[in-house]
Amino acid sequence: MYQMGGATRRRFMSGLAAIFGISKLTPFGLAVQAAGQAPATPDGVQIDPQTEYDRLVKLSSNENPYGPSEAVMKAMTGAWKYASRYGYPDGGITEAIAEHHKVPPDHVLLGAGSAEILKAADDAFLPDHRKVVGVEPTFEVVYRFATNSKAQAVTVPLKEDYTVDMKEIIRVTRTNARDVGLVYICNPNNPTGNVVHKDDIKLLLDGIPEDIPVLVDEAYHHFVDNPDYESSLKYVLEGRKVIVTRTFSKIAAVAGMRLGYGVAPREVIDQMRPVIYGSINAIVKYGGVAALQDSSYEARIKLLNRQVRDQTMAQLKSMGYEIIPSDANFFMVNIKRDVMPVRQEFEKRGILVGRRFPPMDTWLRVSVGSEDDMRRFVAAFKEIVPAGAA
Repeated sequence: MYQMGGATRRRFMSGLAAIFGISKLTPFGLAVQAAGQAPATPDGVQIDPQTEYDRLVKLSSNENPYGPSEAVMKAMTGAWKYASRYGYPDGGITEAIAEHHKVPPDHVLLGAGSAEILKAADDAFLPDHRKVVGVEPTFEVVYRFATNSKAQAVTVPLKEDYTVDMKEIIRVTRTNARDVGLVYICNPNNPTGNVVHKDDIKLLLDGIPEDIPVLVDEAYHHFVDNPDYESSLKYVLEGRKVIVTRTFSKIAAVAGMRLGYGVAPREVIDQMRPVIYGSINAIVKYGGVAALQDSSYEARIKLLNRQVRDQTMAQLKSMGYEIIPSDANFFMVNIKRDVMPVRQEFEKRGILVGRRFPPMDTWLRVSVGSEDDMRRFVAAFKEIVPAGAA
């Protein structure tokens, strides 16, 4: 069972850095800490920080390595004229999302990334000493945000096959029903990359009190091919107390621009809206509208991700390593040793990989990069974690 109390702002923000995969131990960061200045080549020529960053292979934060589509870039470029304004026209982003999902606009809540929607759900439904129920490991930002309201997280371990133990989640929720303010499911789950079966989602919603909100985080929805998966948006349309979150950070490749949203029944959105900051920039709203319309780009990225992911996983399996089947743009490989020293070895080679996800301390999470990125990763993997170690 995972329980968290209050936290200082400094500790909280450092926790967020870990959650979002922000590394202070990149080669550039290490050099700055050691020398107090930008790193230099052997002949003393200083390396530009941007150049050093661009050289890194970034496989730690589940980003889209190909960048935004041309349509998204064009839309964002055209919106720069609003950069100096507050009350700018926003391109109709809320209406575009509503139309995309066939819901009324008052069922949509925008956030600076879907993480802001997760925080809004915590703030709205987890007052002092209430409980959020979910699995471990998962995208634990919901559990961290709960510390702001002195709430507690009650977590259920994954099953031996690394899938969600939905019957246990239902049991825990029903046992604590008077105190549970929110149930959280990440689907596909992060960091494992596997889906929560559509029958398990239905089992959950039918098995717990209907007044308990269920938040289904679908950040990696767009990468899934698995027939056992189904979006939970249909339950919103049925009027169930379900919140579905999506983000433009992943397949649309605008992680640095920060745009996400939640879809839920109007009365649920109304409870969350007062705690949203509304700090989304003008540019990304236009990019979001274009991304929703650019289905061909989405399909191409999905195909590229699947091809490169499956090829890389097959190479690691051929070396004798266990890998959890993935339906996302990342996967986990069991290296049979603590991941943190291994992670540092990758960093020395200019490759960033995932952090530790307790209790799966020997499982390395690897984001799927470009074909060239993954060639470099596999080559480094063979040096750092030899086949005999499997």
